[in-house]
Amino acid sequence: MSILLQTARRAVAGLLAQDCLLCGQGSGGEILCAACAADLPRLPSPHCPRCALPTPAGETCGRCLAHPPHYDRTLAVFNYGFPLDKLIQSFKYGHRLALAALLGGELARLAAASKLEPAPDLVVPLPLHPVRLRERGFNQALELARPVAAALGLPLDARVCERVRNTPAQAGLSWKKREKNIRGAFRCARDLPGRRILLVDDVMTTGASLEECARTLKRHGAAEVTLLVAARTPPP
Repeated sequence: MSILLQTARRAVAGLLAQDCLLCGQGSGGEILCAACAADLPRLPSPHCPRCALPTPAGETCGRCLAHPPHYDRTLAVFNYGFPLDKLIQSFKYGHRLALAALLGGELARLAAASKLEPAPDLVVPLPLHPVRLRERGFNQALELARPVAAALGLPLDARVCERVRNTPAQAGLSWKKREKNIRGAFRCARDLPGRRILLVDDVMTTGASLEECARTLKRHGAAEVTLLVAARTPPP
């Protein structure tokens, strides 16, 4: 092998080398090393199939029985806790878009393993208001939805549902105030008769935004809405 070729290969290897985003150790070109990836807090079982909050035996929780949400089930990969919370914050606010492939891949694997029947027809990312989109530069839900749609062989539609109200931030509001804050925030561009939707987002806290979006999709004819989220915030 020529010295020139050896030098070129070392240069390429150096460009591909990457340290783990969490521990800083070499990760073989991956964004996380194997140890840190294994330590991410997976959503514990059992949990309510409707909203993904913990229940003793995996039964539907009392809240979902008393007030059934407009979405039909929730699939969540992780518990929103350390260090997963730091990764998602880095993704959303630090523009670490490489994390979309990691998290989106996890979402795709969970959706495939769940063997949804009948199968979904369409992947829809939770929309951002245009003002928020300009401020952030990208919609994190859309970046997560891309690898999901590609892996599952499903169409992705980021325009069928839009956010028409730029509501104040939900953080710090009670569940009731979040529900009131988000009411009427979404609009569908067309009807979705009988369609089964995978609605994708990064974090589900109270679920008020996802609930309102699911309500809007159902009002426009969607037969079923499954939430697919990277992380579920545990109860206080």
